[in-house]
Amino acid sequence: MFAASADPATLAAAMDSSRKKRDRDDNSIVGSDFEPWASKRGEILARYTTTEKLSINLFMGSEKGKAGTATSAMSEKVRTRLEELDDFEEGSQKELLNLTQQDYVNRIEELNQSLKDAWASDQKVKALKIVIQCSKLLSDTSVIQFYPSKFVLITDILDTFGKLVYERIFSMCVDNRSVLPDHFSPENVNDTAKETCLNWFFKIASIRELIPRFYVEASILKCNKFLSKTGISECLPRLTCMVRGIGDPLVSVYARAYLCRVGMEVAPHLKESLNKNFFDFLLTFKQIHGDTVQNQLVLQGVELPSYLPLYSPAMDWVFQCVSYHAPEALLTEMMERCKKLGNNALLLNSVMSAFRAEFIATRSMDFIGMIKECDESGFPKHLLFRSLGLNLALADPPESDRLQILNEAWKVITKLKNPQDYINCAEVWVEYTCRHFTKREVNTVLADVIKHMTPDRAFEDSYPQLQSIIKKVIAHFHDFSVLFSVEKFLPFLDMFQKESVRVEVCKCIMEVFIKHQQEPTKDPVILNALLHVCKTMHDSVNALTLEDEKRMLAYLINGFIKMVSFGRDFEQQLSFYVEARSMFCNLEPVLVQLIHSVNRLAMETRKVMKGNHSRKTAAFVRACVAYCFITIPSLVGIFTRLNLYLHSGQVALANQCLSQADAFFKAAISLVPEVPKMINIDGKMRPSESFLLEFLCNFFSTLLIVPDHPEHGVLFLVRELLNVVQDYTWEENSDEKIRIYTCVLHLLSAMSQETYLYHVDKVDSNDSLYGGDSKFLAENNKLCETVMAQILEHLKTLAKDEALKRQSSLGLSFFNSILAHGDLRNNRLNQLSVNLWHLAQRHGCVDTRTMVKTLEYIKKQSKQPDMGHLTELALRLPLQTRT
Repeated sequence: MFAASADPATLAAAMDSSRKKRDRDDNSIVGSDFEPWASKRGEILARYTTTEKLSINLFMGSEKGKAGTATSAMSEKVRTRLEELDDFEEGSQKELLNLTQQDYVNRIEELNQSLKDAWASDQKVKALKIVIQCSKLLSDTSVIQFYPSKFVLITDILDTFGKLVYERIFSMCVDNRSVLPDHFSPENVNDTAKETCLNWFFKIASIRELIPRFYVEASILKCNKFLSKTGISECLPRLTCMVRGIGDPLVSVYARAYLCRVGMEVAPHLKESLNKNFFDFLLTFKQIHGDTVQNQLVLQGVELPSYLPLYSPAMDWVFQCVSYHAPEALLTEMMERCKKLGNNALLLNSVMSAFRAEFIATRSMDFIGMIKECDESGFPKHLLFRSLGLNLALADPPESDRLQILNEAWKVITKLKNPQDYINCAEVWVEYTCRHFTKREVNTVLADVIKHMTPDRAFEDSYPQLQSIIKKVIAHFHDFSVLFSVEKFLPFLDMFQKESVRVEVCKCIMEVFIKHQQEPTKDPVILNALLHVCKTMHDSVNALTLEDEKRMLAYLINGFIKMVSFGRDFEQQLSFYVEARSMFCNLEPVLVQLIHSVNRLAMETRKVMKGNHSRKTAAFVRACVAYCFITIPSLVGIFTRLNLYLHSGQVALANQCLSQADAFFKAAISLVPEVPKMINIDGKMRPSESFLLEFLCNFFSTLLIVPDHPEHGVLFLVRELLNVVQDYTWEENSDEKIRIYTCVLHLLSAMSQETYLYHVDKVDSNDSLYGGDSKFLAENNKLCETVMAQILEHLKTLAKDEALKRQSSLGLSFFNSILAHGDLRNNRLNQLSVNLWHLAQRHGCVDTRTMVKTLEYIKKQSKQPDMGHLTELALRLPLQTRT
């Protein structure tokens, strides 16, 4: 009753968390250094393929069973599960012939889904039938090249089945709102769960054929935990012995691999059974070269060099499981046992693939000796050297043996005629060469690769391996002056003639350069090589190139540009920037970086000369300014151009290039009317007004220090910019125009001072030019009145219900501007400020606390010297109360 009233969701959550913890505990003995089966699965499916037609038996449901149901309800009750399985074996299947490999994979996936559906709909017997049917497929070696992939696909179904059965029995152990503890013992399991578990084992024991009986029992091996503490340790040796009854050595070795897989998952501590499995395999190994196998290969037209590698995935897995954390003595014994079988190449390869890299590396010369003694007819020696090379990339051999190891390996590799065989080995040994030798040996290896891969354009079929070689070389040579002095490095790059691959390689080189180049460089070897690399990346850009890709390429090229420095040779630096501009004209971020770099170069020149330019340096900074002026119009982004015009104008001004600065500022002013209402920012269209406001405020701040041109009127640039702002079409409900006018008032107030707030060294601003001249001040005041009239006109247009809040806010903002920048001894200005104060409060939209704090500030300021007039103003600024 308690169990029935328990909340199902709570129980399910408890079981799920318990299962996850249980899985972690089961795998606790197997650490992260054990390569899991899942990581090998994809490689096997990709490597072992076929173009031949395949066949499969599909379970169609039992017609006989349906008839029986119709004739007698009683007979349905008494029919046993064993009879149902017999029913299946007698003909409830359909054979599908002439399937392509993809069709076969699809059918297997359908079977996997059918298994899950049958289980979900409580058709447990149907689920078992599907698993038996799939297991039977593992006895079929009619298309032998596909067998490893078939094994992977079908054991996926077996794994699913094993998990479903285990979780089903585990769920039956829920009792009185509790689940099994993490390390449960059979005593914790209730009788119902035990009976169900035994029932599953009895059903499987009744399967007539050896292979499906073996695989299905192995798939639920973990369920023995529910029955007895020693269940798994008793079953593993029995299943190991069962494999001896499988006659085909290929089928047999994969059965051993599956047993090792399950064993490592459910009982990794039971190493004795795994070792027994391995030594059993060695005893039966000679079957591979028996007459039965030879006859089968003749029938299928398969050569021995194609047949033997089919064993590698299973053997590698078995060897890996046995050798995992095995003591040195066991590894040595395993190696000696393999030696006694005549130094068979297939066994030796699996030893090198599975044993610890350190174990192999310390015995490198022994392994080379064994490789030399191997018979090459069935398993080529170059594959053995490849396996040895993979180990030496992970662990170092004795220093005294290193050169001899390389010579012995390369002697064999360089004689390979097949380009694919050659490059597969060379790719691995490049890592070893880079780790232990100098650029001289690396250059020799690269030269040999070029020699083998250039004839008949063999490199076109080996781009992944060639890319891997480049990555390994640049990973070990972080000093690019050394890297590019490797004579064959650039000729090696020339083999990448497919543009997409070539660009990827160039990106890899640039990423390493940016990451590891610590100091700026002017080394001509590095510059010429990297300019070539960057040009390759740049020239790949076309109309179809994605924005993200352009951004990435620009980032890499900019990283290179920033690292180029010719020290005090500024003219050489500018020449480099000129060359870079011509090479990278299609990437806007690169041109922007170049403009910034040239501006910085001009400021560096100013710094060196301490602001006192000679004729030569003056001409040089003008050349820098001209570079920027010519380059900016080629950019697309309008705010990029505006900001660069302003920034470059400031740089020109700092270097006393007054006419050039004026040209920049005029160009910026003429560009403002072109600013669109919406601009694209990170792929989204956004209003541009806030960006324009920020730019114009910055611009007006700069204009304070810009002296008037002698041939133009007073405040010529300010007037020009104001006209543009006046004519610009602003948004209907926008107040940005008034905010800009407020900034202009601040500027004009600063311009009326005797001495300006800031200056540019060695540039006379208008305070020096006009010296507080009354005509200048009159012009300034006149302009102030015009701007204020515009602000007041706009405030009048906001006297509508929906705009009152905006009117109040702008009125208070204008009041604060007058308070901060105006001379309130002027009666008209004083009266205007009082009117604005009343306007801000008129409709009750303004924040009272703000008004209180503003008034307190005025009273505080009135106590300062020469600020007594603010006392009278404070009396004229009442605070409105709300009722």
